[in-house]
Amino acid sequence: MERKKDEKISDNTPSKADGISLSGLNLKELYNISDIKIDENFYRENLGDPGEYPFTRGIHKNMYRGKIWTIRQFSGFGRAEDTNRRWKFLLSQGQTGLSTAFDMPTLMGLDSDSPLAEGEVGVEGVAIDTLADLEKLFDGIPLEKISVSFTINAPAIWLYSMYVFLAEKRGVDTRLLRGTIQNDILKEYHAQNEWIFPPEPSVKLIVDMFEYSKDHTPRFNIISVSGYHIREAGSDAVQELAFTLADGFAYVEAGIQRGLDVDEFAPMISFFFNCHIDFFEEIAKFRAARRIWARYMKERYKAKNPRSMMLRFHTQTAGCSLTAQQPEVNIIRTTIEALAAVLGGTQSLHTNSFDEAICLPSELSARIAVRTQQVIAYETGVANVADPLGGSFFVESLTNKMEEEAEKYLQKILETGNGSFYYGVIEGIKSGFFRKEIARASFEFQSKVERGERIIVGVNAFQGEEGGKFEFPKFRIPPSCEEEQKKFLKEIKAKRDGRAVLRNLDELKSAVKKGKNLIPYIKDAVKEYATEEEIMNTMKEVWGEFTELKSF
Repeated sequence: MERKKDEKISDNTPSKADGISLSGLNLKELYNISDIKIDENFYRENLGDPGEYPFTRGIHKNMYRGKIWTIRQFSGFGRAEDTNRRWKFLLSQGQTGLSTAFDMPTLMGLDSDSPLAEGEVGVEGVAIDTLADLEKLFDGIPLEKISVSFTINAPAIWLYSMYVFLAEKRGVDTRLLRGTIQNDILKEYHAQNEWIFPPEPSVKLIVDMFEYSKDHTPRFNIISVSGYHIREAGSDAVQELAFTLADGFAYVEAGIQRGLDVDEFAPMISFFFNCHIDFFEEIAKFRAARRIWARYMKERYKAKNPRSMMLRFHTQTAGCSLTAQQPEVNIIRTTIEALAAVLGGTQSLHTNSFDEAICLPSELSARIAVRTQQVIAYETGVANVADPLGGSFFVESLTNKMEEEAEKYLQKILETGNGSFYYGVIEGIKSGFFRKEIARASFEFQSKVERGERIIVGVNAFQGEEGGKFEFPKFRIPPSCEEEQKKFLKEIKAKRDGRAVLRNLDELKSAVKKGKNLIPYIKDAVKEYATEEEIMNTMKEVWGEFTELKSF
């Protein structure tokens, strides 16, 4: 049959697989029993049944036979009422948890009327300035019945305090609140760059939240240690695994330094991983992550509670794998990545919308993303058996390899910190170690793409003449959004008790200087409708801002 012009394959397209994983690991052509050497002792110490230490095969005995993972879609744009409407649409489509995206000013501790916020209000997430916005965001949403995820880091203590106060104001028992706040500031210095304060006081705020939450919101995950952004910045899977776990161990050590018992706060720590396109490597990464976390928590930190040893994680399919060229192909990529996350044992999953390389997700693309998870959950049968790939010669060998390679980084970080992950991570941030390693991996990957050694369908091969002609509605934020939000903020400032705001901010500043737990003071401030920027600037006056080393 004659090949059509748009099916032409470029001359440099490899005609066979190269045997190298996305992270550069050399793979054998065939794996057999000699590659894993499983006996009863190895099985008990390194695998175990699902729900048993070291949780390599999953944290629940029956996994999805007991409960399907939480289906989430990262959603937020415009003003609070805009996102509220999208949430209700997604819930009507079968989404089972809410996942909140905030705009850049909110992520950076700025109010919508700040000169630095111009042009960014509501553009890539929802704009939140005061308690009044949060009230609109959760209008008609039962806080005690829905699991809510907040993707915010440097100002996380402000948002958490405000959410707890909103629940109290509604008469909701805060001990019923379920969800996760990302609150992982260390990865910001590695990858995402959305920091405010230096690392040490930033970690202090997280420990404040550990201390407060154990008594007031015990079902709420106070941190989601995030490899996702490390991977999106260009790391490989091994770096994502190692750097994320090192950050997690650093938070554990910070909590212990405060005098908290590890089992008081470790169950509040969850994780957030990227799921890229290398199917088996990603599955092995998740299995290795559970095993490493369990071992360190039991042997190094002497945790007694099995929940402290269980690595619970949310997964998002890889945004960096999406292409603006032939965007319809992104549906296929996302499906494969989502399936890998499920086979890897995720507890919660976000599937990217196919149009995200071009615009904010439309209702059409968001619905397709939700349906992708539902097809995997209810039609494929993969949820019927816990860890169905367990015992695979290849998967078990690759899991071991991922653990081995990650351990090399973990030991280097420990050496840098003289036996401490906390000090090793802090020093690695200040020296630029993490950023250099990620940049190296990113450069190596991009070089392979440009040389045609790593194929990206529709980008450096299989472009076709029809590429780019796929039509779909493109979702944009109207310019009027920013002016409306500024007007609303001005009205709130005019109506509030200005003296009460100033008094509470002064009390907050005094508490910062004395090293107190800041949550009660921030709650008092948000109750009077103090703005985010006013609260964050109060802390900034004492701690200053972080400045990245110019040498990198």
